[in-house]
Amino acid sequence: MLTTRTTAACPAAHPAPIVCPPPPEGLSLSLTLPGEPHCAGIARSAVRSALHAHALDTIAPEAVLAASELVAVAAYLNPSQNLYLSLRHREGALRLIVYDAHARHAHPRLAEACDARRRSGLRLLAAVVRDRGGDWGVRRVPRTRRWHPELGGAAVPRELRG
Repeated sequence: MLTTRTTAACPAAHPAPIVCPPPPEGLSLSLTLPGEPHCAGIARSAVRSALHAHALDTIAPEAVLAASELVAVAAYLNPSQNLYLSLRHREGALRLIVYDAHARHAHPRLAEACDARRRSGLRLLAAVVRDRGGDWGVRRVPRTRRWHPELGGAAVPRELRG
């Protein structure tokens, strides 16, 4: 006896694509980058794409600049060391963090000089943050250093939050 069997095929019509972007609060991007100069470009592209996907294009110029500056300076001061970039949008603010593996110097004057050198390399970032009335800084985390500007998101129109 001959039987026919039906198999389910792909649907002829695909469901309608989701047209609204995901909410900004869901933005979460993490990258590990080698500490090389070209990685600033990778960071710029990744941040720009993530912000566009979450309809945060209005803060993209500042965020892309911040990512580029942070990664470029960290790569310059820590050549060939991995860097970690984190981008999050929470409570109406965009938080961008770059961690590097540069350990704290044991001698206080040497540590102070190292911090001053790092800050002087980020003058452009400091100017953008200051222009928007925000704050940024370098914080020590065990065995790493954390750089963190905070940028206002869609809920806080075009301003930096401190």
